[in-house]
Order: sequence, then structure tokens, then C-alpha cells
Amino acid sequence: MLDLTLLWQMSVVSDVPSVENLRVCDSVDLDVYLQHEAHISVDGVLANLAPDGEYILGKPAGILIASPSNGENGEPEYLSTWTRDSSLTFKVLVELFIGGNGSLRPKIDDWVALQGKLQLLSNPSGFPNSGGLGDPRFEVDGTTAWMNWARPQRDGPALRATTLTLFSNWLISNGETAHVLDQVWPIISKDLAYTARYWNQTGFDLWEESWGSSFFTVAASHRALVEGAALAKRLGHACALCESTSPEVLCFLQSFWTGTHITSQLNYNQGWKHHDLDSSTIISSIHTFDPEANCDDATLQPCSSRALANLKVTTEDFRSYKLNEGISLGKAIALGRYNAGDEYYGGNPCTSGWPRWLHAAIHQWKRIQYITVTDVSLSFFTDLVPSIRPGRYTKGTPTYDNLLSAVRTYADGFFAIVQKYTPQNGDLAEQFSKVDGSPLSARKLTWSYASFLSAKLRRDGILGQSWNSASSKLPATQCVGRPICTSLTFSLLADSIPESEQVYVVGSVDQLVTVDLPTDMPFEFKFIRKWPNQETRWQPGSNFVATSAANCGEKVTVNSSVEWQPDQTSGAARTIIMTSGARRAIRAWFVW
Repeated sequence: MLDLTLLWQMSVVSDVPSVENLRVCDSVDLDVYLQHEAHISVDGVLANLAPDGEYILGKPAGILIASPSNGENGEPEYLSTWTRDSSLTFKVLVELFIGGNGSLRPKIDDWVALQGKLQLLSNPSGFPNSGGLGDPRFEVDGTTAWMNWARPQRDGPALRATTLTLFSNWLISNGETAHVLDQVWPIISKDLAYTARYWNQTGFDLWEESWGSSFFTVAASHRALVEGAALAKRLGHACALCESTSPEVLCFLQSFWTGTHITSQLNYNQGWKHHDLDSSTIISSIHTFDPEANCDDATLQPCSSRALANLKVTTEDFRSYKLNEGISLGKAIALGRYNAGDEYYGGNPCTSGWPRWLHAAIHQWKRIQYITVTDVSLSFFTDLVPSIRPGRYTKGTPTYDNLLSAVRTYADGFFAIVQKYTPQNGDLAEQFSKVDGSPLSARKLTWSYASFLSAKLRRDGILGQSWNSASSKLPATQCVGRPICTSLTFSLLADSIPESEQVYVVGSVDQLVTVDLPTDMPFEFKFIRKWPNQETRWQPGSNFVATSAANCGEKVTVNSSVEWQPDQTSGAARTIIMTSGARRAIRAWFVW
């Protein structure tokens, strides 16, 4: 049997035995496959990383593309860098670096420097200090991606803050506090400010399809604020907003629990997709795993009753995949994003390191030395050990040992599925067919490689660092979000608009359909004109940008001036005052 821990001493990764003739199939020993595939996954990530990566050669240092797929031959166009994907991937690379691979330090430093530059870019989501950090995607040359896309996506800043906090804590412990203060903390502090400001604002989910309050985003926001506050104190600073906001975020997080599972979204826009059962809730608990935490329901730790119940319910939703036919309860099955309504390449399984959750739970049970089976988590455990009953089973008892063994076997079953459908060359695509297991969608997906590596790390007992989740506290009273109390007046000085025409306003937030907005909320808007013959003409040029008042009781007047083109005007100039707006389309306009 190969020593699995050797791979994570990355200085000796080149010593992995040659497996050029290894056929990746379920007849190969799982341990051999995992070590082989981990080697390929490290190379796969680095091949997508500039400036030296094979598929991004010569581009600005630190650019990490999602995939080499460029939109040709039926593939999606993923030749860009995403804040979310790169942050999650570099979290794995930082863990590898901390584990002994010093050669990754220059690459991490390059990525950190690039993030500071990306934060300064104005983009379709806003300006650097008014929402721009929520833009999800940038070009391979490090510039703004102006194409139409699902934006904003509010998880990116929180995920980046988490990765940079992990790196910063290592730097501080190794005598590089000055480097953190000069190069890293300024980036983290901006991300924390964004997260504290926007955590309760809707946006697109991580699948870039649904608009609402995403469980994944809220969970990532809570973790970032908690560990950000602790890092600030360690640096001699303070993050007052982190400390005051994180309990409210945690309080809102509880709203996603339905009594049987975690719903993926709340406050969703009916005009966009919505899916209740969604594997993003599984990924959330993977991301918020704290190796020093107990089985805490509030933060949805992997070993918590709610998290285990959610894993059971969400997993079962994928049994209709043809690949899963005939697989009995208690055995791993292929999982995708969500099942009902997933139309992306037909909706298929993906490689997202599902065993991470289970190996994290195993660690937590070993640390606290007991397993508690509750009425909530019973359905998860009975699939694995049918005779189990609610109770507390302590280390040293046969039931404790049987449960640990059953969960470990279940976890390895998910690895075996990836092994079975991985091509011989070890490449990991975004998806594999739910019918025959063939690779689909984006090829050589960075997140697939990183997810596999993360799962392998957890299986090998390399767990990452605590994010101080034990300090998380629910507020003593009811959750309180940002007050909705700002009265807005829109004033338009338009050149030569006749009385016979009507003028409307459309905006970037749903709340513009009402008179009031949440406090301190940036938004964009634009005016449109409507002729008596119903012809409509949009205001030329860029959107206007404004922010609601910082405190209740304040009124804001948004003064705007538009120069319409000569062929669009007639009559005398007039001033138009508006006290409420429209939401997203002309069908919701307000006339004044």
C-alpha cells in the first residue's frame, strides 16, 4: 500500500511511482488511484495558472482560468478567471503550501497581488467602493469582463477573504506580520467591508442561474466575518462591522432550515430559476467545516444533525440518474448540482469532492469521542447501519466503531464513482454524463481538480485551520437586517422633453418599486422615455449610480441630467420629480 501522506509533502510529489500504464477503472486499488489522480490534479491546477501554465502561458501572473474551454466544439466559454473559483482553489494551494510545498509561495504571492488589482476595477457590478467587488468574472488579461453575465455574485469577496485569512495566519505565525499588514490585510479589509455591507442583499447563486438569498453565500459570509474579526485583533486592528454583523448573518442562516433539509435559496426572484434541493448546501458545509468545532447545528458543521439530514435528503434527489440505477441505500451515488430543472448540458453529475464532508465529520466525531444519533439525523444513519437507534455512542463501544467504519466506507464510495468515470488520462471535466459517465461540459476544470485535492486532503487527515466558529453566537433577540427606511426622490433635468411624453425610471434593485430602500444601499438606475405612440427610447450612455441614505430619517434626492440626442427631442426643457421607481423592466414602471 502506498503511503498516502507522501503526496502532501509536495516537495516529493515527483517521487510518486510512474503510473503511465495505469488504467483508471474500478479494478485498480482505490488508494493507488487516489495518489495517481492527486498528482494529476495538482498538475491540472497549475496548467491553468498564469504566467507559466500550459493553457494560460504569458498572461498576467496570478490569473487562474476556470478551464481552457473556449466556447468551441460544443464546450462552454470558461477562459476567464472567477473570484469564487480562484479563491476556493487557492485555499487548497495554501493548505498544500502550509503542509510543506514551499514552491507554491511565489504563485500564492502572485495571486494575492492580482486580487488587489482586480479590486480596483470598475465593472458592470459597480465601482470599487460601490458594489464592484461583487463582480464574478474577469478577463485573462486582468481587465474587466464587460459581457452580459449573471452579476453580482456576492460570495466572491467572502471566499477570497477566507483564503487570504488562512494565508495571513500562517505568515503571522512565521514572522511575516509586516508583510500581512502591507500586502494582504488591505485586500481582506475591503472584502470584509463588502461582505458586511451586502450580506443580506440578493444576488446570483454560485451556479449563476438563480437570483435571491443564497445559503452558500450567507454561510460563506458568516465564516469570513468571524475569522476576519479574529485576524483583525491579531494584527492590532479592529473590524467592528465584522463583530456586529456576524451574529445577524448567523441568525439569518437558520432561516434556511426547513425541518427536514436546507433549502438553497430564500427571497428568490420569480423571474429566475429556483431550486429547493441543491448540492450547493452540501458544498456550504464543506466550506464552513471547522476542525475544532463540535457538531454544531447553527454553523451546519459536517457532523451536525441538520447537516447529515440535509446530506441524506439532497443525495436522494439524484437517484433518478441512470448511472445510479440499482444502487441500494447506504451506497454512494453520482451527484450533480440539482436534479429538478437542471438544463445545463442536460443536468449531470459533477466532481465536487463530495467525500470531504464525510471525512470532516469523521474527524469531528473522533475529536469529541462520541457520535450522537438524533431523530433529525436518524435517516442518514439507518441507511448505513439499519439497526441504529437515537442515542449517544461513545468511543470504545462496538456501535461507535461500526458507525465510523460505515461512514468511512460510504465516503470512499464517492471516490470510487469518480474513479470509475475518470478517463484514462485522469482529466477531470466539469461534468460526466448521467447516462454513460462520459466527460461533458468544460474540460480540465480547475474547480474539479481543486475539489478532488481537498477531498484527498481530508481523507489523509489534513484538515486545515480552525476559523474560530466556537465564537459564533446567535443574537439574543430576533434577527435584525438593514433597516428599510430611506425615502428617495429622483430629480431629472432632461433637455427638451415635451409634455406629451412620459418618463420612467428602471433600476438594479427590486426595492425601487417602492418608495423606500434599505439604508446605505448602492444601486444603479436609468431613465426611459415613452412616446404617445408607445415607442420607447432608453437614456443614452452609462447607468447612473446612487446610494441610499446611511441612517433612518434621512431623505436623499438623486439629481440627474440627461442630454438626449437631437433626433429624440422636441419642445422645451422641463424638470421631472419622481418619488418612487420601477424594478427591472418597463412592465413595472411608475409614472409621475
